[in-house]
Amino acid sequence: MFPSVAYRVLATGGRNGAMQQLSGLDQGFLTLETANSPMHIAGLCFYDPATASQPFSFDLIRQGIEKRLHLARTFRQRLVEVPLHLDRAYWAEDPEFDLDYHLRHVAVPSPGDWKSLVTMVSRILSHPLDRTRPLWEFYVIEGLDKVDWLPPGSFATLVKIHHAAIDGVSSNDILFALTDLTPEGRNIEPPRKRWVPDRIPSTRQLLLRTALTNVVAPFKLIEGGARLASTVIGTVARLPQYREDPPPAPFQAPKTPLNVPISAQRVWDGAIFSLDTVKRIRKAVPGATVNDVVLTVCAGALRRWLEKHQALPDKPLVAFAPISVRNEAEKGTQGNQVSGMLVSIATDIAEPLQRLAAVKHNTEKSKGMTHAIGARTLTDYTRFVPSATAALAARLYTRMKVADAHNPLFNCVITNVPGPQIPLYTLGSQLTAQIGYGPIFDGMGLLIAIFSYNGTLSIGVSSCRRIMPDIGDFVDFLRRSLDELEAAAKAVPLAPEPPPAAAPKSKAKSRARPGEIPPVETVA
Repeated sequence: MFPSVAYRVLATGGRNGAMQQLSGLDQGFLTLETANSPMHIAGLCFYDPATASQPFSFDLIRQGIEKRLHLARTFRQRLVEVPLHLDRAYWAEDPEFDLDYHLRHVAVPSPGDWKSLVTMVSRILSHPLDRTRPLWEFYVIEGLDKVDWLPPGSFATLVKIHHAAIDGVSSNDILFALTDLTPEGRNIEPPRKRWVPDRIPSTRQLLLRTALTNVVAPFKLIEGGARLASTVIGTVARLPQYREDPPPAPFQAPKTPLNVPISAQRVWDGAIFSLDTVKRIRKAVPGATVNDVVLTVCAGALRRWLEKHQALPDKPLVAFAPISVRNEAEKGTQGNQVSGMLVSIATDIAEPLQRLAAVKHNTEKSKGMTHAIGARTLTDYTRFVPSATAALAARLYTRMKVADAHNPLFNCVITNVPGPQIPLYTLGSQLTAQIGYGPIFDGMGLLIAIFSYNGTLSIGVSSCRRIMPDIGDFVDFLRRSLDELEAAAKAVPLAPEPPPAAAPKSKAKSRARPGEIPPVETVA
């Protein structure tokens, strides 16, 4: 009787609420965090006030966020970490939550051009979030008058959130919580229940909670081992089809200047492209997808950048592409529900359409292997890794500069998050574009974040000053790579595409209720 009662009391911190323990994957992002590698993600959003009925002001934005705090749990939850990393941390409703701490109002230094904005954002992204508070910051940015592609009077917001709290897909929930479908806005209903903060448990309570958790841990490990054995047997049965042309495996990526220990100073930049242009290009190679085109564009930019530094390897680079495994029941929940696949991105091929055809083939192969293993497999098994062991391993990896001593796990991360293909608004101002940012770590010094929204496709590039001080050149190489691919695609006569397959009648299409954001559909 006592253990079960104590378990419930300690899980709630002593009240009728409930602390939520991080998943193994969420804990992993905390474990990976070092002084040189803060593990937050971010989105820089640009707004055109021409559609607003009243002038933009920081105070109005603050009022709007305050009314919407209950729409996303991330806003008021802070970490409660277990002493000595003996178990995974917990989320708790912060009894000392202070909205004004999280909101910041800044202006781009003169002359207020794109370079000045990029420099300021890079400095903001270099600093880790405070783990004693809810893990997010929200910047309202003015002074963008010299950014030539923005309408006059535009402002921006930078939302910075720890990766332990959200993944790329669930970050859409934050975007939707802060935006509306029309310039007039929507009626935000107050929360059904009054918000009550948690009572933060003492060190003694956390240690007792951990001891009770460890009682059942061996049984969970046995259960997980049985499932792992079943997965291995099923995967081996499917392997023959990959023997002659296998997808890349971990630590088979070539060494490049991207795959070295990183510095603490972030560099960030990005560009906006037309989604229609990307869709037209994909038709030049039958069966290719928007994601294949984006990978090919990134590969072209990587070729140029590595050639500039006389470091282009003979072997093609390998990218890690995250895959969301979030199902309908998990939409709107906190944390990470992602797996991923390794893809050879054909940087050894100079001709753009041949590179696109190779990337298409490689992504199909990698997806097949991922399906054979099961996209959730690695996500599920992360919870069996002891937190203290993982934390020690991460610290030793960084301090001993192990990244210099082996081939990279992969060369870079390229993540593609589909956003809504309809305009969104904040205080009546239309969201014109969003560019993403993601974390890097020792041995993996480049992350490329793709986000599609309302006919645009943005590419955000994240690195560090030691690895990519010329990040502006890399972004220019992205533009040149897309232009090169578009020119090659125009020379190819396009065959008519087959009509899309009819959806099964038994499955009703998901619809949004009035005032809600419609479901986000993947851009093929």
